Amino acid sequence: MKSRIAVSFLIVSCVLLLATACENPATGKPEAQVSEPDAAASPAEVSGREFVISGESTIGFVGSKITGSHDGGFNSFEGTIVLGEAGPAESQVEVVIDATSLWADDDRLTGHLKSPDFFDVETYPTARFTSTAIAPSAEGFDITGELELHGVTKQITFPATLQIEPDRITAQAEFFVQRFDFGIVYPGKPDDLIRDEVVIRLNLIATP
Repeated sequence: MKSRIAVSFLIVSCVLLLATACENPATGKPEAQVSEPDAAASPAEVSGREFVISGESTIGFVGSKITGSHDGGFNSFEGTIVLGEAGPAESQVEVVIDATSLWADDDRLTGHLKSPDFFDVETYPTARFTSTAIAPSAEGFDITGELELHGVTKQITFPATLQIEPDRITAQAEFFVQRFDFGIVYPGKPDDLIRDEVVIRLNLIATP
């Protein structure tokens, strides 16, 4: 009887461990709205006070497969936040990312993510985001802009918070995109498929 209880306990424990390992990091996160670029809403030059994105900033991502997830990000990027006189609604965010600076929490995975299976950084060494609209929302702001990634340009809209101080602007966001929308289609192993959803984490700090 005791042996049966012990076996049952082990089975339940294994199931719980597998359930935890398989959890999708995108669960509970907002999904960015992705569409074809709108020619009528192409990025336009915005005038105002310019803030430069500092080295304190971070751009990260979380990708996952059936058996678990991995953190990653980019070590090298630059950009500006132009604050219009009327505030965020007349402002613009622009970020240029050095895709070759990609890192992951596993050295072997870092190399694979840089390969043609994923970001193909040799062919597409730069990614870029330029906002076209910043609109107030119930929980902060919705930022819309053009994202060029892996040689594909899409219009995306995602939720963010903006903290504006006299000598500092902080923009933070956490959302997910579907990697297939940007032509990143490597499936992974048949018994360990890679999920389409990729969580993006932004913490941009800009100073004059």
